[in-house]
Amino acid sequence: MTGWSRSVGSANPYLALFARAGLRREKVDAALAACEIHELPSARGCTYVLPAEDFALGLAVGRSFRGNEMKVAAKLGVTDDEMENLRGAIAKALAKGPLDPDAIRSAVGDTVRSLGPEGKKKGITTTLPVALGLLQSAGEIRRVPVNGRLDQQRYRYAGWNIKPSGDYSDLARKFFAWTGGAPAAEFQAFAGLGVKAAKDAMEPLKLVGVEGDILMLPADCDAYENFQPPKQPQYSLVGSLDNILPPPGVQEVGLHRIIDRGRLAGTWDFDSATESIVWKALGKADNALKEAVRRTEAFIREDIAQEQNVKMKGSLGA
Repeated sequence: MTGWSRSVGSANPYLALFARAGLRREKVDAALAACEIHELPSARGCTYVLPAEDFALGLAVGRSFRGNEMKVAAKLGVTDDEMENLRGAIAKALAKGPLDPDAIRSAVGDTVRSLGPEGKKKGITTTLPVALGLLQSAGEIRRVPVNGRLDQQRYRYAGWNIKPSGDYSDLARKFFAWTGGAPAAEFQAFAGLGVKAAKDAMEPLKLVGVEGDILMLPADCDAYENFQPPKQPQYSLVGSLDNILPPPGVQEVGLHRIIDRGRLAGTWDFDSATESIVWKALGKADNALKEAVRRTEAFIREDIAQEQNVKMKGSLGA
């Protein structure tokens, strides 16, 4: 599976794009700066790196997961009118250019207020993050990494104008095109839907059952029937959040994988002390695998770990 790349401030998007297209960080960061790709709250309300053509859909399917903070804030006495006033003040402040949260807080003044000890207990100390989250999910603002990198979590905010559009059937179409075929349960987990909602989203696609519980878009059936697996190994070192792995809740958490032609071939991690990859093959380690490790090790050392501690969420384990 390719498609949207899970981010959460980790190096996963860089690893995913390098493994599939050989893209170095400089090119990825340039695409981010040009807004050709962006990190947005999307499926399940989680952050993914999306191409520009999917910005509106990503925001649309992520919006229903953004209401929880407002519900908590409402229980703490925050009204809809108060939140609308704050959102308007933030939009006005950002019209002059991107600002970090401290600068936004200074610009909007008393429009932001503390939610006191009760808010702190519930993880919402002020009304500002609630408003920022709502504005972002509405496509009215966007987060801009302060150093232009995807593998960190310090942001400024800038005004934006992307209208969320699309529905879960649109997401299902993309999901089954990305995977080439998958069980319904995997789409349900990816989208964060209940069984009925997932079934309703898939129904217009007229998916075809091809093997076991695998469902496929009708347009992909001929390619599936005629597919011949490559005879030569094709190794890729991917992160623990990579989309080729099962969806969250199914995958074994915290383990980076070595993949060969869609199958698990080993595990790996990056040792920042020695700036080298520690790895373990499930079978015989041939020269092609050793070269894939060497190539990825050089990429991480030169493009990711050079300027800051690498953050890839996981370890090799026993």
